[in-house]
Amino acid sequence: MTVKNQVQLITYPDSMGGDLKALHHMLTKHFSDVFKGGVHIVPPFPSSGDRGFAPLTYLEIDPAFGSWDDIRAIGEEFDVLVDLMVNHISRQSEYFQDFLEKGRNSQYADLFITLDKIWEDGEPVQANIDKMFLRRPLPYSTFTIHESGQEERVWTTFGKSDPSEQIDLDINSLKVKALLTEFFTNFKKQNIKIVRLDAVGYMIKKLGTSCFFVEPEIYAFLDWIMELAESLDIELLPEVHSHYTIQYKLAERGYWIYDFILPYIVLDTLINKTSSSLRRYLISRPAKQFTMLDCHDGIPVKPDLDDLIDTQMARAVVDECLARGSNLSLILSDEHKAADGFDVHQIRCSYYSVLNCDDDAYLAARAIQFFVPGIPQVYYVGLLAGENDIKSVFRTGEGREINRHNYTVQEMEASLEQEVVQRLLKLIRFRNEYDAFNGEFNVLDSANDEVCLEWKKDNKQCTLFINLRTSKSVIHYMDNGGFTVEYDV
Repeated sequence: MTVKNQVQLITYPDSMGGDLKALHHMLTKHFSDVFKGGVHIVPPFPSSGDRGFAPLTYLEIDPAFGSWDDIRAIGEEFDVLVDLMVNHISRQSEYFQDFLEKGRNSQYADLFITLDKIWEDGEPVQANIDKMFLRRPLPYSTFTIHESGQEERVWTTFGKSDPSEQIDLDINSLKVKALLTEFFTNFKKQNIKIVRLDAVGYMIKKLGTSCFFVEPEIYAFLDWIMELAESLDIELLPEVHSHYTIQYKLAERGYWIYDFILPYIVLDTLINKTSSSLRRYLISRPAKQFTMLDCHDGIPVKPDLDDLIDTQMARAVVDECLARGSNLSLILSDEHKAADGFDVHQIRCSYYSVLNCDDDAYLAARAIQFFVPGIPQVYYVGLLAGENDIKSVFRTGEGREINRHNYTVQEMEASLEQEVVQRLLKLIRFRNEYDAFNGEFNVLDSANDEVCLEWKKDNKQCTLFINLRTSKSVIHYMDNGGFTVEYDV
C-alpha cells in the first residue's frame, strides 16, 4: 500500500467515548473528512500494564474495547495503524506463563533471554550494564520457576514493577520470528494497513554496547521484518528514540521514520519567538517522515535532539514548561546524560497547555506541523485542545497521565464546540485537500521573528506566514480560479 499524504489521528481505543464502537461512531459522525490519512489506535490488545504496551497477544482485541469486527469496521473507512511491541511481551502471556511453570522445559523457553544468553556463566557484569542505555535500574528481572523452584533471571528492558511486566523477546530465536510472522499474518487478515514497530531500537543485546540500536545487527532484523511486511502489503513505521543521525540512517535505507525533533523545535520557536533553529532544521531533514507534536508519552528531548540543541538554552525551555504545569521523564544512565548533567528525556504535558492555552500559538504550532513535509499525526487530546490532566497524575502517580484523559462522548461534543478546535479542524481539512502539499516544499527567507513556508505544485501554491511576536498565522493560496486567497488560521 501507499501511505496517504493526509492527516492521521492517534488515539487509545477507549479515549474517545469508551470503546471501539464509540470511537467508530465519533469518527464517522465528526471526522469522516478530517482523518483521511487514517487512525493510529494505540494498543487495543489484552495487556497487563503500561496502558496497552505490555500485550499478552496480538491475536485478540481486549474485550473491554470490543473485537476485531470493530477494528475491521473502522478499517473500511480509515486506514488503521497499530503497534507491535517487537521488543517484548507480557509476563501474563501464555508464552511466559508456561515458562514460569516449566522453566527450560517449556516449549516457549527459547522466546526469552535468560542471562546465560548474554553472559556465558549467566552472571551479570556491572561494567557491561554501565554502558547500557537503561530504562530501569537493572535490565533483567528474577523469577522463580514453579516446577523446580529454581530462580531464572530474564532480560526485561522496560517495566516499573519488579519483576517487570514486560519480558524481552530473543530475536535470535527462530520461534520469535515465527511468532512475529503469525502476528503480522493476523494483521493482514484484519485489514491493518500500517504497523508501528514500538521499541525496535532495543531488540539487539550485545555486550560492550549500549544495547540500543546496535549496528549493523539491527539492520538485519529490520530488513527481515520489512520483507515480511511487504509480502503482506503492510507499511512499517519503526519507532526509534535516538540521536537524530540514527533516524537519518533509517531514512537513507528507505524506512519511514518519526520526526521526534519537530515537537521540541516548534515549542522552542514559539516560546523564544525565534525561527532560526526551525529554519536550519527544515533545510536538512529527510522528507519521508511521520510528524507529530504530542502523543501518549511526551515531547522528546534526549537523546533525540543531542547535538542539535544547546543544553543551557534547553534548560530554560524546560523550566518554562515546568512553570506551565509540565512534568519530566529523565535519563537514568549517567553515561547518557549531557556533560553538564542535563538529563531530560521527555517533557510530559498537553501541547495546548504548554503553549499557555493560547489559541493563536497552538494553531501556529499545528500550521508549522502541517506544512512540514511528512504524514501529520494529531493526538486525540491535541485534537480537542485538551489541557493538562493534573488530577490523573496525582491519582495514578504516573506522570504520563497528564496527557491521557479519557473523554466521554459528552465531553467530546462539548470540546468540539470550542473555537480553537473548529479552527484546527478547518486547518486539517485544508492540509488534506489542497493539492500543493503533494508538490515541492521550500523554506522561504524570513526575519528571525517570522516563519515562512511554501508548497508548490503545477498551478497550485500555498504559503504559510507566522508572526512569532503575535503568534498570528496567515496562509495565502491559489484557488481553482487562479486567484490568491488569504486564510487567517
